[in-house]
Amino acid sequence: MRERPLIGYEEHMAVLVALGAFLMTLAGGWSAHRVTDRRHLVLGLAGGLMLGAVGLELLPESLEAVGTELYGVPVALLLFVTGFLLAHLVERLLAHRQAAHGAGENHGRTPEVGLTAAAAMVGHSAMDGVAIGAAFQVGGGMGAAVAVAVIAHDFADGFNTYTLAHAYGNARRRALAMLWADAVAPVAGAASTLFFTIPEPLLGGYLGLFGGALLYLAAAEILPEAHHAHPARSTLVCTVAGVLFIWLVVGAAH
Repeated sequence: MRERPLIGYEEHMAVLVALGAFLMTLAGGWSAHRVTDRRHLVLGLAGGLMLGAVGLELLPESLEAVGTELYGVPVALLLFVTGFLLAHLVERLLAHRQAAHGAGENHGRTPEVGLTAAAAMVGHSAMDGVAIGAAFQVGGGMGAAVAVAVIAHDFADGFNTYTLAHAYGNARRRALAMLWADAVAPVAGAASTLFFTIPEPLLGGYLGLFGGALLYLAAAEILPEAHHAHPARSTLVCTVAGVLFIWLVVGAAH
């Protein structure tokens, strides 16, 4: 783990970078109205960026920061797997995609369910912002890699937040309110890290946990959605390009 500077330039950069997540979330919500034939390329690229950030930066840094083992397994890897399982558990409990696509137009759809699912997305986005701030506490390269991955998948977050709220019978005004809350959440999360410095072992553990959740989102949500309606070669190319881009970012930072 590289030596961390005092809270200053890089930590304030986290808030500025989180504004990119704000804009990307709004772009995703806007696209929920006007879905284009190119959405699969955006999602394919997002999946590659997320995969690259997890495998090339988050997990290695977490392993370096948390050097202890539990029953012969590095704690960082245990937290990584825990993050993956937690994301899977939350997705299963909400089952928002299956409910939204498997029910009739009105049957089984209540506005409260849509708002609850959208609120869960807002909470997830706030933790994305905390992850950006925590990564910038490690260093600029780590912050850049995490920020790129978060900003990329926030397009899908914005799309899903608006769709979830609106699909369950909420008025457009309420759906837009949830979308704006989801857009502001990562900025608030990143700003919260200006007021505290996370101890190195705890920071590494959190980034490992976040990496597992991010990998689940990429593997179980973003990439399958990208290839669902458009199993095109161009989508796969975008995914590989996303991984290569993160590799370049990590290499330049080191």
